[in-house]
Amino acid sequence: MAAHPGHDHGVAGRALRTALLLTALILVVELAAGILAHSLALLADAGHVFTDIVALGLAWFASTQAERPADAGKTYGYHRSGILAALLNAALLILIVAAVAYEAIQRLRHPTAVTPWLLLVAAGIGITLNLYIAARLRAEHDGSLNIRAALLHVLGDIGASVGVVIAAAIIALTQWYPIDPILSLAIAGLIALGAWTILRETVDILMESAPRGLDVTQLVRDMVHSPGVQDVHDLHVWSIAGGMSALSAHVQIEDQPLSRCDAVLAGMTEMLRQRYHIGHATIQLECAGCETTHLYCNLNQNGKHRHEALEEGTTAARRAAP
Repeated sequence: MAAHPGHDHGVAGRALRTALLLTALILVVELAAGILAHSLALLADAGHVFTDIVALGLAWFASTQAERPADAGKTYGYHRSGILAALLNAALLILIVAAVAYEAIQRLRHPTAVTPWLLLVAAGIGITLNLYIAARLRAEHDGSLNIRAALLHVLGDIGASVGVVIAAAIIALTQWYPIDPILSLAIAGLIALGAWTILRETVDILMESAPRGLDVTQLVRDMVHSPGVQDVHDLHVWSIAGGMSALSAHVQIEDQPLSRCDAVLAGMTEMLRQRYHIGHATIQLECAGCETTHLYCNLNQNGKHRHEALEEGTTAARRAAP
């Protein structure tokens, strides 16, 4: 589970554990009703609920891992265990989408009679329990991508259960059985949308992309406009986990006493925390840096800036010339 300053992992863990137990109950009800009613839509939703159980189990595991302190081997701690759990959740959702879509196509070719009242009972139980689970998880959201992934599973189930109620009403009134596989395809689309969202965000974090919604250009402007700052370079902004951003940069400042440098650093760090919610900033102050047009420093194998290495190479060539 992703950490956020002030987030209570113990409370989140208890909420996830309660959600896991209630979701297991929903799975039993929907499986039994789906088999008895011959409803693919209800069985598809049961398949989705099964992935919810896996998702919540992984989220619970990640929550306990996030409580482990950082050590010499993992200096950032275990916060990214939640990101790995969210990535696995997305992969499971994509597999269930493929299975449901295949079976729905078969049912459209050969419609099967469905018992509508069983659908209503099972869907009603699912909606009630999932609303309670969603409320608990939403209260513990706090920027955690892992909990948000689990919450999306639950919200998807609520939407699917509402669709099952509508399908049951249509079947009861018209006996039009193809609505059952059509609804299962709609549920599959809902699952796929949630899976893509989580997959994209987890890959961004693992690729150490800039946090979603953060304007890096404006961030650099704000840093340069800090008193005493001349330039910012070798800048990197990334997410350790959802809701936990980090930054590292070299900041070129005016030649000034060390006591004033401390004030510059403190002011910039506070600005990053307040305006951009970056709580982990590593800033190296220096009086000379890269060319001011470069956002990133290009380093050669000796650790020198590329433009410095080129200048040294040119000087050496001139000295060697006859």
